[in-house]
Amino acid sequence: MATLFRKVDYNLQSLIQNIDMGTIGLPDIQRPFVWKDTKVRDLFDSMYKGYPVGYFLFWANAYTRENKGIGTNGKQKTPDLLIVDGQQRLTSLFAVTRAQEIIRENFNKEHIVISFKPLEEKFEIPDAASKRSPEYFQNISDIFNPNANLFSLTNNFITKLQQARELSNEEINTIQNNIQKLKNLENYPFSALELDASITEEQVADVFVRINSQGKKLNMADFILTLMSVFWDDGRKEIEDFCGASRTPDKTKATSYNYIIEPRPDQMLRVAVGLGFHRARLQYVYSILRGKDLKTGEFSNERRDTQFEQLKKAQKATLDVQNFHDFLKAIHLAGFIKGDYISSNNNLLYSYVFFLIGREQYQVKLHDLKNLIAKWFFMCTLTKRYTGSPETRMEIDLAKLRNVENDRDFIEVLNDIIQTAITEDFWTTILPMDGLATSSSTSPALYSYYAALNILEAKGLFSNLRVNDLLQQGIRSKKSALERHHLFPKAYLQKQGYDQTKRNQIANYALVEWDDNISISKKAPEVYSPLYKKRFSDQELEKMYFWHALPEKWESMDYNDFLVERRNKIAAVIKAAYDKLKQRV
Repeated sequence: MATLFRKVDYNLQSLIQNIDMGTIGLPDIQRPFVWKDTKVRDLFDSMYKGYPVGYFLFWANAYTRENKGIGTNGKQKTPDLLIVDGQQRLTSLFAVTRAQEIIRENFNKEHIVISFKPLEEKFEIPDAASKRSPEYFQNISDIFNPNANLFSLTNNFITKLQQARELSNEEINTIQNNIQKLKNLENYPFSALELDASITEEQVADVFVRINSQGKKLNMADFILTLMSVFWDDGRKEIEDFCGASRTPDKTKATSYNYIIEPRPDQMLRVAVGLGFHRARLQYVYSILRGKDLKTGEFSNERRDTQFEQLKKAQKATLDVQNFHDFLKAIHLAGFIKGDYISSNNNLLYSYVFFLIGREQYQVKLHDLKNLIAKWFFMCTLTKRYTGSPETRMEIDLAKLRNVENDRDFIEVLNDIIQTAITEDFWTTILPMDGLATSSSTSPALYSYYAALNILEAKGLFSNLRVNDLLQQGIRSKKSALERHHLFPKAYLQKQGYDQTKRNQIANYALVEWDDNISISKKAPEVYSPLYKKRFSDQELEKMYFWHALPEKWESMDYNDFLVERRNKIAAVIKAAYDKLKQRV
């Protein structure tokens, strides 16, 4: 029976040497490392005790052999094997034995330090006590250093310990034996299954799911990022750096830091792929970047190099800080000033794709482009455009650009899509009866309403401060400046017999300043409303009632009737904001 894999045996030393030589591609050393140090400690402890620690799954490289790949940064050859399963384990082993920095999930670079207590054969993550104790060999990475003299390391350890207390001959022998035993982990045996180069990426993903006990799934973004590590190392690092910078402000230079999104590398990759290839399904792009002809199935180094050049150009535009922040200004124009109120990152990222296509490929004027993308993103959020089958929907949208030749055509195509998505019955039926009839606190319709209040420069309910100011990101306190308040208080409705779902309908919420929320507490609307209305003139109240979608004499309405009426009025407020966006384009 023919199999699509073969079993190969390694020891720890040969694994590490193969990574050093570049025979085995290890992309994880350049991407956020998710294992905790305690898990790495337990891995070495299990190996030391002689326990099995699992196998590796490699995939033989399908490329024609070359002297080196694109951007392999000094590796002596293009990897023969790409790791599919066991990446965190292999990264742990490589990081510790080679004292290699890893990148944490917050993108900080650190070394994994594991200490060893030879007399007790105990591994620890160093803490204040163990760092002071001469009983611990502080960092086992020193033992695995290829240039280390184990005899000198052991003698130095024993000498320092003898300065703290006396050691018996038996203890000295134990220390010497156990440090040697630790060093001998270089001979620890591993098994690997090497998948044949002829199988497809879909088959690799299927194999992974079938044999992985944790039920994890691989996706095409993982495969493409692996390819980038192998053939365009600098490009992978550029994405990592961009995403890392988005999380931390920098006063010395312009960076990707913002209040809307902290992107992941795979997300920025999707944007670059959308711009460079007008594709949303990454499986096609993966095949292209492998140098595969989709018709014949044959591989070509020349084809691969050409496609990587196209990806490089697209990624450069995607990671351009000016492009990124100009796009985010468009999102601000759409009323979305806080990442908390972005219901779908797919909507955001795919909108960035269209922004870049408009700017880079059709040279749409920036002023017009920002207004167009603001309306586009507002539509995407309101209609949940990319929340179900996002790749399929995006493929369809991108396909509509095939006959676009200039900036006018581009604007027309996007406007046609928007008009098709938001028809007149959307405002009168779909939005109030579907989008707003929910108790979900993360409803896209609710977030669109908040955005609408920003666009309309509305003030908070019974407040002289604008919603935009109250929602301002970057201000931190124990209480949020603006809170959602139950217009019909929960306790009041509970006494009326309404269940939690009914009490928490989003049509029962309004944005108020937090001190007002506390004051209102459990009071019935007929009690608290007149007290707050006294603060404002009739003209001010008229505007406020429109912004916050309050029917006349709402305080005394039947609760169910109030919900129906307010949903219609919220839809009208969102439409007013949408119409304002339309006027800008």
